[in-house]
Parts: sequence; structure tokens; C-alpha cells
Amino acid sequence: SNMDIILIIIGGLLMVAGFVGSFLPMLPGPSLSYVGLLLLQFTGSAPFTLSFLVVWAIIVVAVMLLDNIIPAYGTKKFGGSAYGVWGTVIGLVAGMFFPPIGIVMGPLLGAFVGELVGGQSSDRALKSAFGSFVGLLSNILLKAIASGLMGYYFFINL
Repeated sequence: SNMDIILIIIGGLLMVAGFVGSFLPMLPGPSLSYVGLLLLQFTGSAPFTLSFLVVWAIIVVAVMLLDNIIPAYGTKKFGGSAYGVWGTVIGLVAGMFFPPIGIVMGPLLGAFVGELVGGQSSDRALKSAFGSFVGLLSNILLKAIASGLMGYYFFINL
């Protein structure tokens, strides 16, 4: 039906946005992907079981919680501060304009500059920057895997 086509198109766009959102801090990647799965469920084919949808809801919530815990843990473990975390995010966004090297160097440089602004010595700032960077990369990987898998289930069930 026409409604199914609309739901599939919106769901597909949410899948793409969800995956892209795994790399952009301002988009809730896995949450968008999950809504895409739900839209496919509302089509005539309703391909997923209730338990499948519940398990993915739990995974998305867990990923969202880890999204907030991992960077703080990485920063704390390596002696970082909020300056480094903000520097990491600003560096990631700025680095997007200079792919591919900027996507890696941006967050690292941002965290380093952030820690220097926060008053750390350069060797401590470098160590903290590394902690923030590892936290950010771990998060991106986790979110990209979750969104990627949901995208896979979405497209094989079309």
C-alpha cells in the first residue's frame, strides 16, 4: 500500500540517519535506527517478533547509557576534565570538514587544547586527551555496530 511505501522510505532514511548519527554527537544514532525498525514493523509485512523488538529496545537503552558513561570513565581514568571532553566533541565536529584525517586528529587535538585551556601541563593534557579520544572511539564503534545491525535487519526484511 501507499502507507507501507511511506513507512519504508521514512524507516530507510532513519536507518541512514541512525548510522550517520553514530559518528555525530548531536544525533542519537541507535535511537533513530530503532524507530526505523518500528516503522517497518507497522507495514503490512510486520517482519519482527515482539521478543526481537524488546531485545533491540534493551540494546538501544544500554548503548545510550554507555554513551554517557564511557567518555566520562575514559577521561577520569586518564586524569581528564570537562574541558577535555568538550574539546573532544568540538574537535570531532571541526574534524568532519577535513576527512579522513580530521575525523581522527580533530577529537585528539580538541581534547589536548581543552585540557591545556583547563590548566593542565602539556604532558598531562596529552595523556588526558588520549583518554577522551579512546572513550569517544569506543562509543562511536558501539553505536555504529548497533545501528549497522539494525540497518541490516531492516533491509533484509524489506
